[in-house]
Amino acid sequence: RRWDVYKYRFVPWLALNLRRKRRTLRYVPESSQDKIISDEDVFETLLKIFKALFINDFSRQAHILALFPEIKYKYLELLTVEQKRSKVNSCDHQSQHVFSPEEVLFSTLGFSITRDRSSLVSAGTGVFVTKGFVPKGMVVSMYPGTVYRKHEPIFFQSLGNPFIFRCIDGVLIDGNDKGLSRSVYRSCSRRDQLGPFQMSDESWLTAALQNPLAVGQYVNNCSHEKAANVCYQEFDVPGYFPVELKQYLPNIVYSHDIESHPRCVVLVTLRDIKQGEELFSNYYTLVS
Repeated sequence: RRWDVYKYRFVPWLALNLRRKRRTLRYVPESSQDKIISDEDVFETLLKIFKALFINDFSRQAHILALFPEIKYKYLELLTVEQKRSKVNSCDHQSQHVFSPEEVLFSTLGFSITRDRSSLVSAGTGVFVTKGFVPKGMVVSMYPGTVYRKHEPIFFQSLGNPFIFRCIDGVLIDGNDKGLSRSVYRSCSRRDQLGPFQMSDESWLTAALQNPLAVGQYVNNCSHEKAANVCYQEFDVPGYFPVELKQYLPNIVYSHDIESHPRCVVLVTLRDIKQGEELFSNYYTLVS
């Protein structure tokens, strides 16, 4: 009966590994203790990196700033600081230097991550810390994709799809960036666009990431040789989340008429992680 609450994280992975004797498990005493850090800490981290990305991408935000000057005033002080920093570090004093999203991540949170060939045999793509240092209890990545409630149709998207993530309440997130899953996400994202405001980030479907954290679907399962160093944590985006920053959220709800808060899943470090290390999660979580 204890499996009824929290059986597995990835449906296809469970089916393929059901008969294996050696399993890695993460035990959680109760559902309320599944969180490693507080929702406030998750919120502040996302706010910090998203603001930095927004400031770095200020020239591309002209359509928003022209219609809503109050947003420009809100970021004016941060923009001024960034411009002064750019003038010090750049020979071109006439224009703001635009950094890559990975550089913004490093300068803001002290690390950068990327997708590369996994160190595990036959595991395909993995996620590595390429620069800096990630302390324990830090949001290190996000799991992108379309969010489905229990009653919503996901059968055809799930066929041959290893990226279906299951939340504790049965909500599913489809993190596949190809095929039907890709088309569904793009359709829902463009459906929810509010004037000049994008309510989600589509760039995780491409090689050019706008949000460098949105690679969590490529984090591999741990093994007995490679212990988990991150875990999944669910986070419902509050209604007061700044609308201009939602363009960096890599999740969108499948149903347009749902008024509940958008669901995100972040990956939080279980220990300090150094440059060059690969991220490993745990596909089994058991609430006892």
